[in-house]
Amino acid sequence: MPEHLHKRKHLTSFQLIILGFAGVILIGALILTLPVSSASGVVTPFDQALFTSTSAVCVTGLVVQDTGSYWSVFGQAVILALIQIGGLGVVTVADKPSGRGQKLTESPVKKYAVENNLPVFQPEKLRNPEFLEEMRKLEADVFVVVAFRMMPKVLFEMPKLGTFNLHASLLPDYRGAAPINFAIINGEEKTGATTFFINEKIDEGNILLQEELPILPDENAGSLHDRLMEMGAKLVVKTLDGLAENSITEQPQPQVAEPKNAFKIFKEDTRIHWNQETVKVHNFIRGMSPYPCAFTTLKIGEETKGLKIYAGTFEVSEHQKTAGTLEISKNIFRIYTKDGFYQPTEVQLEGKKRMNVKDFLNGFHSFDDIKIA
Repeated sequence: MPEHLHKRKHLTSFQLIILGFAGVILIGALILTLPVSSASGVVTPFDQALFTSTSAVCVTGLVVQDTGSYWSVFGQAVILALIQIGGLGVVTVADKPSGRGQKLTESPVKKYAVENNLPVFQPEKLRNPEFLEEMRKLEADVFVVVAFRMMPKVLFEMPKLGTFNLHASLLPDYRGAAPINFAIINGEEKTGATTFFINEKIDEGNILLQEELPILPDENAGSLHDRLMEMGAKLVVKTLDGLAENSITEQPQPQVAEPKNAFKIFKEDTRIHWNQETVKVHNFIRGMSPYPCAFTTLKIGEETKGLKIYAGTFEVSEHQKTAGTLEISKNIFRIYTKDGFYQPTEVQLEGKKRMNVKDFLNGFHSFDDIKIA
């Protein structure tokens, strides 16, 4: 018999969790339809029982029948058991006003959770007693943290197996808020993702799993982010599988004399310094693109305006010009560096939309009074 017929497809822990939840919800619904589950001894319609069972397992708090009066003691015990079994929840940031109308906007995480009937928690403060109590009720085996804020000890110590974080670098390098940006800014040829147990220090917990990813020669922080996102999602599932199977041995992070840091980036940190080597300027711009985006300042006549630079080309060559000198015409937009020049290809002038450099240059009638401020 062919070998491939003997192979069995193994479900991941994530798939098993989803199937397990579906099974618990269905069994709970069937039990709640029984006459013994209602206070009046009648059969509860399946759709109402299914809604109640789903709400209990997902800990949403939504009901179609008053729990205290409609359900019998047995029925209430079933609902309580379903709540205890459930224990799955999604914590994300509070809805924030955005856009010109300042309309409240949900995070993509919340939208996905709502679409998949998962309970959502949006605490303003992680030490809020009511929020902490809701987390305790979940009786979770593990918390998974991705791109979230610092967690208090009282929270990350709740799960039986612990709380692990996904970080977009090969720890211990690039601890901090902007690992993707700084990996490109520093000219690294590879980066990766790490899952590690959270402790009271920032990004210093024991490592669970790591995977490497090459940084492509001219990619920016946005494209690297997207590739790491795909790889990181798989690494999270792999970590969950390993914890469930007890097949992962956590390892302390290596001690490094001078670790590479990835501090939070502020507005002034994004200013381009043209007196550096050309390659450093190029890496800085692509490491800041598309967000928060590197910028320089143009003096246009009597006006001073910021110019964001998203992309460009460069050349290393000898010249006698002062770094920061601008050469600009209908066909040229060139800024000289310490050992060459950089030519932006995609820019955004303050007060204008993002555009290619040709459209940017076409917006000027004269170039005589334009220079780097």
